[in-house]
Amino acid sequence: MYEHGMIAPVVAMVIWTMLMLVWLYATRIPAMAKAKVDPEKIKDGGAPFDMLPVGPRRVASNYNHLHEQPTLFYAICFALQFLDQAHEINIGLAWLYVVLRIVHSLIQATVNIIMIRWLVFMAASLVLAALTFHAAMAVGMVDLSFLH
Repeated sequence: MYEHGMIAPVVAMVIWTMLMLVWLYATRIPAMAKAKVDPEKIKDGGAPFDMLPVGPRRVASNYNHLHEQPTLFYAICFALQFLDQAHEINIGLAWLYVVLRIVHSLIQATVNIIMIRWLVFMAASLVLAALTFHAAMAVGMVDLSFLH
């Protein structure tokens, strides 16, 4: 798993996002058919999507969320890889981020308990912050030499 450095967690995150896309259409299309929603009438968004059951809306919201903060994850993983910082700690943190985002997705798309979802999101955010801090150290934006 470590031989591909920071790239394997990036690929895993993209795979998860694509699985959420499949889940999105597997729930949204039947819900739209059942509600007799005409796709041409909702092409610009709006109320008909609000009329769909909560399950498909949760999955769709999560799919959208996977195009927000994870874009920073992709950037920082590539930065760390290019900076030759694909060390065990960074790779481990990257995999932890992927796991936390998967857990976040599963919570949001199913039970959607906000406090638990928020705690998982915050944990993932702290992991992303640690990765960013490591990249900032690698490019000389953070100097901890005074600690020695």
